[in-house]
Amino acid sequence: MVRMLEGKVNRAVMKTHRTEYRVIYGDTDNMGVAYHANYLRWFEIGRAELFRSLDMTYKHIEEKGYFLPVSEAYCKFINSARYDDLIIIEAAVDGRMRAGIKFDYKILRKDDETELVLGFTKHAYMDSSSRVIRPPRFINDVLKQNGYL
Repeated sequence: MVRMLEGKVNRAVMKTHRTEYRVIYGDTDNMGVAYHANYLRWFEIGRAELFRSLDMTYKHIEEKGYFLPVSEAYCKFINSARYDDLIIIEAAVDGRMRAGIKFDYKILRKDDETELVLGFTKHAYMDSSSRVIRPPRFINDVLKQNGYL
């Protein structure tokens, strides 16, 4: 997995979760090329599926009174996804962030493993009264137990 650090590539090895997604017609412009903002949606799919693979959905986290709003997002566009491409969304947790959580992403075309996009999102932890808080122990424990931290 390629690790992104403030827009720079850091080639560190880390555990990744892979999710497949088929680019639908609604994801593209009239030339069949994926619209750039969809990569952020695909990042969300990647991190949600990473959590789901750990039996920890966003719904479960929010029911406990915790929220993870995006505070920063970065995309490095390398190649284009096109209509009907099967893509792989790789998501990983960058464990170096202390006050929030950072996810790193790589999106590939499945058939030839061509890199399409590298990126990251940073998230604050907030409680139900919208106060920024320290990372909840149960989230860090699950990530550590499964090799993501």
